[in-house]
Amino acid sequence: MTTNTMTNRYQQQGISLLGVGHATSLLLAISFALCVSFDLLFPEHAMYKTWQQLLPGFEWLSWKSFFLGLIEAYGYGWFFALIWVPIYNFVTLRGRQEKN
Repeated sequence: MTTNTMTNRYQQQGISLLGVGHATSLLLAISFALCVSFDLLFPEHAMYKTWQQLLPGFEWLSWKSFFLGLIEAYGYGWFFALIWVPIYNFVTLRGRQEKN
């Protein structure tokens, strides 16, 4: 399969909801885990109060709360993808149709 063929297929189908959903969700879940680690290493710069406001049910810090935060961060990634990908695909595909 040539690069030109792959580009044409991508242009016709748009970007993958599954790909963007999982990638964004993993980014947010990993960022959450890194931030919690940072908070434990440097408590004077902790962000846990921010996490408590952004993630319903999150408390500082228990295993249950940590895993709840991971799940919620992953869910926020899907929330973003479910809104952004269809809009992006609609706008880009419509723009290409207007060119033709």
